[in-house]
Amino acid sequence: MVTTKILKDMANVLRRDVLKMTTAAGGGHPTSCLSAAEIMSVLFFEEMNYDNKKPFNPDNDEFILSKGHAAPILYSALKHSGCINVDLLSLRNFATHGTHLEGHPMPEATKWVKVATGSLGQGLSIGVGFALAAKLQKRKFRTYVLMGDSEVAEGSVYEAMELASYYKLDNLVAIVDINRLGQRGETMLGHDVSAYKKRFQGFGWKTISVNGHSVPQLIKAMRQAKKSKKPIAIMAKTLKGRGVSFLENKKGWHGKALNKEQLEKALTELPNPKIPKISIRKPRSVKGRKFEKQKLSLTNYKQDEEKATREAYGDALAALAKSDSKVIAIDGEVSNSTFSEKVKKARPRQFIEAYIAEQNMVGMALGLSVKGFNVFTSSFAAFLSRAHDQIRMAALSNPKSLTFCGSHAGISIGEDGPSQMGLEDLPIFRDLPGSVVFYPSDAVSSAKLTVLSAKLKGIKYIRTTRPKTQILYDNNEDFKVGDFKILKQSKKDKAVLVGAGITTHEALKAHKTLKEQKINTAVIDLYCIKPLNHKKLENFIKKHGNKLIVSEDHYPEGGIGEMLAENLENSGIKIKHLAVRQIPHSGTKDELLDKYGISWKGIVGAVKKF
Repeated sequence: MVTTKILKDMANVLRRDVLKMTTAAGGGHPTSCLSAAEIMSVLFFEEMNYDNKKPFNPDNDEFILSKGHAAPILYSALKHSGCINVDLLSLRNFATHGTHLEGHPMPEATKWVKVATGSLGQGLSIGVGFALAAKLQKRKFRTYVLMGDSEVAEGSVYEAMELASYYKLDNLVAIVDINRLGQRGETMLGHDVSAYKKRFQGFGWKTISVNGHSVPQLIKAMRQAKKSKKPIAIMAKTLKGRGVSFLENKKGWHGKALNKEQLEKALTELPNPKIPKISIRKPRSVKGRKFEKQKLSLTNYKQDEEKATREAYGDALAALAKSDSKVIAIDGEVSNSTFSEKVKKARPRQFIEAYIAEQNMVGMALGLSVKGFNVFTSSFAAFLSRAHDQIRMAALSNPKSLTFCGSHAGISIGEDGPSQMGLEDLPIFRDLPGSVVFYPSDAVSSAKLTVLSAKLKGIKYIRTTRPKTQILYDNNEDFKVGDFKILKQSKKDKAVLVGAGITTHEALKAHKTLKEQKINTAVIDLYCIKPLNHKKLENFIKKHGNKLIVSEDHYPEGGIGEMLAENLENSGIKIKHLAVRQIPHSGTKDELLDKYGISWKGIVGAVKKF
């Protein structure tokens, strides 16, 4: 039996570890750890059920350290619970070069860290994803998210609160470490626990207030939480730097490690109990839901047909959902425009409405991906920029399979105007480590690239357009990562025209016009923006005029032209880059493509100026 005394002793063991680790590293956030010691002790050694030898046991309770700067206390808890096999000396190498124990949690550090945290305000959204996964998998595991009080100022936290309540996630527990002090001083609400409580209650959560340093109160709160039919928030009033007189509730110590003299003084003030041996309670094995796979059947498109790539994305996604019950579509209340609603109609259990809350949508999608689902997250390309930080952190979390679709890309959307035009999205996804970026030009390529995305690991992005476009490819056409399609070529080409998405069709129109004027050009559909076989492209351009005209429905910064110019810098190839170079206005598709110089007319003019 784990007694109150044992849990109190373990809390002080964790405290002592943290101080030693951070002093040895010369950095870290020891005071933020000290406030959470009893919370971590109760969670890891009394409350949670997990197999400490199997981090991916599907029935393990899950823990997310949303206040990621408290990583040292997590590493100590994992060590003493038997989850990680490191000695205390190794723990003291925390946050040093070459160590696997990062200053903020990263999945590479240990298999017990499932997501990267440290950018505040995101853990609760990921927790929503975990909790939804448990419901979808018909498993009984619970998800615990330890949050700092400072991060409750983040809007993404409130997005997560409202969706957790809407989906009745009674298997989700948030513990807010209300230690009053942030990085530069007191937080917005200080120790006003009732204010935090009202905020969670206002979003439909069950709330429990406790003294966060009282083991009995924490245990009681955890037991009450199990009886709730709502998501649960435990408001734990604590003191930053708890247990050390010159740190406790004192300003100016955030993110500062003690020097050796201060460490010695602090250790004399903390109890030095014998490290207790605690047997971790394993989870009850649950059969769970059986996921099924069937043969994939894609829509066949006619050669004389016109269809928007966004709609073909929806067709393919619905087909994927029918063929694999682990495919999940998430949308930010624009599914009738992104066409992810086709999944909702075909397989309603595999569609999750995230509403207009893109930051939480991305965090939730990451959580579902980590728990084994093949997730497709859709919104307007312009709106995904709102969740850039969540997307960035998702890339650091090595998701199994997480695809984003940004529809309504570029000025080609027409009359809705610049607020709806995704013109900055390509660098957001190109910059991510290991990302894959697709930009289909017709329905066939859109469908095939959607299916290809489902097979790839990590982060993928599919950029789709609003207008209908002509079918370019046969339904049997094959598309590969890193490649491009040569649509037109001859032995007398003066230049190579590169387009993607809507501008591929403009390049084909330019090719036809130029050919009528006895000027031969090659046309390339750059359907894969990243990765790209640059050498293959360079060799082709050199054989076809050694001149390149790039037209893209995007701002020049961070787009296709800039990428190609960088990679062809020393090749001797002459480049002209057509892009949207000013804030656009409303108009028809053709009016705007002409006005901003990326239509077939602009391409023809660029070729003639070479």
